[in-house]
Amino acid sequence: MSFVARVLRGEWHGMVVEPFRQLLRRGLSGLVLAFVAAFGVIFFHAIAQHPTGATVVRLTGGVKACLPLPLALLRTPVSLYVPALDLPVWAGITQLFLAFALAELALGRARTLAIAYITTLAGTLIVRVMIAMGPGWWGLGLPSRTGQVLDTGPSAAVVGLFTYLAVVRRAPVVFALTGGSMVWESVAKPNLAGREHLIAVAAAIVLGLSHGRRRRPLRALTVLLHSRRAVAGPTGTPDLRKPPAPRSLTESSAMAESSAMAESSVVAESSASAESEESAVSPDPPDSPNPANRANGQRVRLR
Repeated sequence: MSFVARVLRGEWHGMVVEPFRQLLRRGLSGLVLAFVAAFGVIFFHAIAQHPTGATVVRLTGGVKACLPLPLALLRTPVSLYVPALDLPVWAGITQLFLAFALAELALGRARTLAIAYITTLAGTLIVRVMIAMGPGWWGLGLPSRTGQVLDTGPSAAVVGLFTYLAVVRRAPVVFALTGGSMVWESVAKPNLAGREHLIAVAAAIVLGLSHGRRRRPLRALTVLLHSRRAVAGPTGTPDLRKPPAPRSLTESSAMAESSAMAESSVVAESSASAESEESAVSPDPPDSPNPANRANGQRVRLR
């Protein structure tokens, strides 16, 4: 129970508390991608209600496996905002806004766009490979008629972002809900969207596991270069950390003799100066048999 409570507390902190702090610090500027994605889905859904608008949406954001690859790659960024016609749009907009908001607050704008695009593109490309394989292949291949089906749209990006966040932030509950729901969808209703969702989950897992490992070789190389520069020292200056070279026996004996002579001369000079000071301050008075003369002499010395 303590382990479960610790895991849930860490997941709550990583998935809710930390993004909320970023939202308080950055304000609405931290939700730019979320608003753009939500308004983009609303816009394409609104214009798709008319025949002419539906044709425009299909020509600009409709991705199929039967299309040439350059044309499919050109339409893939727009397909992130084209909702699926057989799904409730408002539920999809809510999930899309939440996924992009959490990812932008936790990962940053550039990485969020990269993860969303890579997971969507992975589903598009691997489905082409499955169609090229043909039926069979232990259920991996797809018939050629599948190439006429539209792509999933923004749902693959949503699944990829949630999975990536769950892997990076160590959130097993979110990971189980996201991955488990996709597996259940592909089993209960086997279709092209289910496969693309599973591919997006797999791509997000790979990206999440490789998160931060790219910087380790660069960091190690930087540390190694700094250590070598510190050992070598700057150009033209000796390294102060190196120990001094050992002196020869003659040099050490000569230095010892010179130091001994210097010390003896200093001692002699100090003793001579002390004797001269004593003689100047308190010279011995001449012997006088008269005690009065001795007292007068002492008074004169005191003055």
